[in-house]
Amino acid sequence: MIDFVPKQIFYEPDALNYPLGKKLVEYFREINIPMKPTTSHNRVTGIVGDTPGEAYGAAKQTLVIGVRRSKEFQTCKPSANYQLPLATSCPGMCEYCYLSTTLGPKPYLRVYVNIEEILDITKNIIESRSPEITIFEGAATSDPIPVEKYTGNLKRTIEFFGKEPLGRFRFVTKFTNVDSLLNIEHNNHTRFRFSLNCQQVIQNFEHKTPSLLDRVIAASRVLKAGYPIGFIIAPIFRFENWKNEYTELFILLDKYLYDNMPSNWTPSNLTFEFISHRFTTRAKSNITNVFPNTKLPMNEDERKFKYGQFGYGKYIYQPNEMNELKEFFLSKTKKHFPGAKIEYFV
Repeated sequence: MIDFVPKQIFYEPDALNYPLGKKLVEYFREINIPMKPTTSHNRVTGIVGDTPGEAYGAAKQTLVIGVRRSKEFQTCKPSANYQLPLATSCPGMCEYCYLSTTLGPKPYLRVYVNIEEILDITKNIIESRSPEITIFEGAATSDPIPVEKYTGNLKRTIEFFGKEPLGRFRFVTKFTNVDSLLNIEHNNHTRFRFSLNCQQVIQNFEHKTPSLLDRVIAASRVLKAGYPIGFIIAPIFRFENWKNEYTELFILLDKYLYDNMPSNWTPSNLTFEFISHRFTTRAKSNITNVFPNTKLPMNEDERKFKYGQFGYGKYIYQPNEMNELKEFFLSKTKKHFPGAKIEYFV
């Protein structure tokens, strides 16, 4: 199990007006982690490094305690109606991560202490859309698990949705610290998803994250706790022996899930999301700045250029390669988990 312990803390003075903010500041002060006030969780100075890689690494060891003031939630199509902001960034150092582009060169971790205000906004949105069910995504710009042991915000949110007949919650994680979430009255209103990849990709590109086996074991424990469960396999890479590597992933998943299924569970409660590797010109520049020796396959000449839904272009696999990937992953899913819902393959 990988345990996140920050090396430095910044906090907004206003965070002390909230019980969670006061608790966190007192806790980190007691264990002697260096701490400084900051005027805004959006503009933190004092994260240093002589190279982009060093600055990036320092940011990944920095926690900012803040108050989320915006009353608006971003949309989150197609997977949900809205983002639900519990945290930002994560301590993992995945070379391909899109947050390296969207959060800038220093993607420090943020937690928000005004959880009850955030959930009040959530409730208002749910009520405004009644009688429709409203779905919220809790990991659009973060992995909320590594900071959960400090905040408890994820547990509080799952409990909240358990009592909301028209609200649904979903989030995804690469991390395995799930103990505090196993005995919650979730009422099947939260879908607990894990981001998986074959072990070769994890070892080469997903630094400071748990192994494939550890993630699958954690997923089996979540399944046993009765949660609706899902898996994102992403990003999918083509490399020598990729079919064998990804086949091993399905075999491992098959073994641990079927051994831990609750009596009332069927694969129809299971979802899969598949995302093939893609990159933008900007992302490639950011990645090579932070990871100058990266072995990520980012040769534009080998890819197809495609405009995305937000107006910028990205490089994806060639059509014949995409078709082969899609056929492979859909057939493996059908073989091992007949009846599971495949939400998309892109």
